[in-house]
Amino acid sequence: MRKRSYFGIPLIGLLLVSCSTEADKTTDKGNKKIPVTTVIEKDISLDRMYVADIQAIQNVELRSRVAGFLEKIHVDEGKFIKKGQLLFTISDEELRAEVSKAQASLNSIIADAKTVELELERVKLLVNKRILSTSELDVARAKFAAQSARIEEARAALDHARARLSYTKIYAPYDGIIDRIPLKPGSLLEEGTLITSVSDISSVFAYFNISENEYLDYLRARPKGADTTDKTVHLVLSDGKQYEFSGQVETVVSEFQENTGSIAFRARFPNPQFLLKHGATGKIKLTNNVEEALVLPQKAAFEIQDKNYVFVVDKANKVKMRNFKPKARLGDFYIIESGLQEGETVVYEGIQNIKDGMQVSPAMVSQDSLIRKNIL
Repeated sequence: MRKRSYFGIPLIGLLLVSCSTEADKTTDKGNKKIPVTTVIEKDISLDRMYVADIQAIQNVELRSRVAGFLEKIHVDEGKFIKKGQLLFTISDEELRAEVSKAQASLNSIIADAKTVELELERVKLLVNKRILSTSELDVARAKFAAQSARIEEARAALDHARARLSYTKIYAPYDGIIDRIPLKPGSLLEEGTLITSVSDISSVFAYFNISENEYLDYLRARPKGADTTDKTVHLVLSDGKQYEFSGQVETVVSEFQENTGSIAFRARFPNPQFLLKHGATGKIKLTNNVEEALVLPQKAAFEIQDKNYVFVVDKANKVKMRNFKPKARLGDFYIIESGLQEGETVVYEGIQNIKDGMQVSPAMVSQDSLIRKNIL
C-alpha cells in the first residue's frame, strides 16, 4: 500500500505541471504579437479607368447620288486623300443627254418668249393709238408673264440636269484616309448605294461614360473657377500600353443616361502618326487629386458576404471587427469612404488567426513605409 501511495504522488504532480504548461500556452497565444498599422490621411492622385470608344473627328459615307455604272476608281483602299481629289467616276451618257435636252427646251422657250415680247410691244403701240382696248394689253402682258415663268422653269430643269451630271464625279470632301471599297469598276449603282467612307483621323475623339458619384468626385477635385472640360486625360491602348500623346476633355453632355445612371464625356487626342483608327477601342485614364484621403492597406481588410471588414485594436489592445466602406482601390490600398477614422489602429497581418474580442500584443508597422514601397 505504501508503494502505491509513493508512486501516486509524482503522477499527480506531473498532471498538474502538464495542465499548467497548457494554460501557459493559451495565455501566450492570446497575447501573441500581431503586426498592426494606423489609418492615415494623405493627399493622393487617384486614377480611374473607363472603356473608350474612339472615333474620327470626321467620318463620312460616300454614296452614289445617281444611278449608273461605276466607270472608274481613281484611288486605292486605305490611302491618304486630299480635299477635292477625284475618287470615283460614274457613267454619264444618259445624264449628258438630259442636260442637252434641258438646254434645247430652254432655248425653245426663250425663242417663244421673244415672240410674245414683240407681240406685247405691238399691243402697247396700238393701245396708245386707241386702236385696241386696254383689255388687249392686259392679255398680252399675262402671256408674257407666263412665258417668263416657263423660262425660269426651264432654267431650273437645266440646273437640275447639270447637278445630276456633276454627281457622276465623286470628290474627296476633306483630307483623310479612304476606307475599304467593296465595289469594282462596272458595278451597277442605285441612288444611295454606299461606295466607301472617308475618315479624318488627324485627331480622334474618345467617348467614355462615368457614374454619377464619380462625376461628383471629378467636379470636387477641380480647382475653383476651372472649366468643367479643362482636364488632361490619357489613353491606354488595347495592348495595355499608354498612348504617347495626352488628350483633353472637350465636352460633357447635359444629362445622365436613365438606364445606366452615367454621363458621357468626350476627349480629343492628336493623332499625327495615324496610329488611332476610327472604331478602335481603349481605356481612358482619368486622374483626380484627392486631398486628405483616408488610406488603408488592402492586406488589413477581409470580406464577408460582399462587405468589407477590419479588426480595430482599441486602447486595451483588444480587437474588434468593424465594417467599412471603401471608395476606391489604389494599388495595394483602399481609399476609405466611411467606417474608419484617421489614427485608428487596425490589424495588418494575421487576420486569419484573430477572433473578435481577442487580446493582442501589437507590433506597429508604419503605413508611410508601406506607401513608399508601393509608390502611391
